[in-house]
Amino acid sequence: MSVTIRDVAQATGVSTATVSNVLNKTGKVGARTRRIVIAAVKRMGYIPDVHARHLASGHRRTLGIIVSDIENPFFPEVVKGFETRARQLGYDVILSDTNYDPRRTREAADRMMEHKVRGVAVMTSEISIKLIHELARRRIAVTFLDLAPARKYMSNLRIDYSSGIRQIVQHLHSQGHRKIAFVAGRPTLKSNVVRLHAYEKSMRELGLDPGLVLAGDLRFEGGLAAGIAIAKLASRPTAVVAINDLTAVGVVKGLLNSGCRVPQDISVTGFDNTRLAEYSNPSITTVDVHRGMLGHMAADALHELSGSDDPHGREYQISAELVVGGSSGPVLP
Repeated sequence: MSVTIRDVAQATGVSTATVSNVLNKTGKVGARTRRIVIAAVKRMGYIPDVHARHLASGHRRTLGIIVSDIENPFFPEVVKGFETRARQLGYDVILSDTNYDPRRTREAADRMMEHKVRGVAVMTSEISIKLIHELARRRIAVTFLDLAPARKYMSNLRIDYSSGIRQIVQHLHSQGHRKIAFVAGRPTLKSNVVRLHAYEKSMRELGLDPGLVLAGDLRFEGGLAAGIAIAKLASRPTAVVAINDLTAVGVVKGLLNSGCRVPQDISVTGFDNTRLAEYSNPSITTVDVHRGMLGHMAADALHELSGSDDPHGREYQISAELVVGGSSGPVLP
């Protein structure tokens, strides 16, 4: 049988109200009494009923975070940064993974509303603006990745995808590459479209043809298929820009399996600067978007919105910085 707050009160000879004040750090309780109650709580293994406490207080001390694919190495560090900061601010965290499925995104949002969270960090693009507005209308703070302008109960986290892609293309161009392919992601996700357009614009600015675009799915398998397809081309590119690190590692694997050397025959770049990029062989030239800071910033934004008398959101800017690894190199004669 689980230990109750009444059991702790009886064991220490104080009222249940005093035990509650100690646990919630409310009311005036003497230092000696506080030490006795805390010692009893630890000794008896009492675990507070957080749900009941929230109902009684009327406060919701929970934040939610929705991600597209927890297996994608981009997301774990975002979640870690978010949860670390949320707990520092006194919140519990609920995580939902949508697997790029709009139906599961709807279910995730419903789950957040059922748990009466104070705010939700939407780290995915497959959510509808209508659903974001629904959360905001319920006075649930929302942060998201460049899906809409900031407004009441809504803050926008803007990753500078365009600058990141431009830095990659210019880096490859400086190494002598003129035929540069792009392995895209899902066309339904806004961040993927932004990166594709940035690639096309950057290529045209350098007087290069952006016509070699291959389909991908943001996953290793899509990159693997693209790498094999590139190796079979009669006129191969000398470099490949992959939409993310997971895709880039797949491209490298596909090229190596097909007898191509990386980077001696074909250079490959990614995006996100995940641990996977660092540990890959060769390490992946990529773009750092500061994933831990992104999660930290999302939690801060939700905390600020949910506790404000004037909860109007704002724009947060996340810079992108080139990280050169071993997967890119100069064009060989």
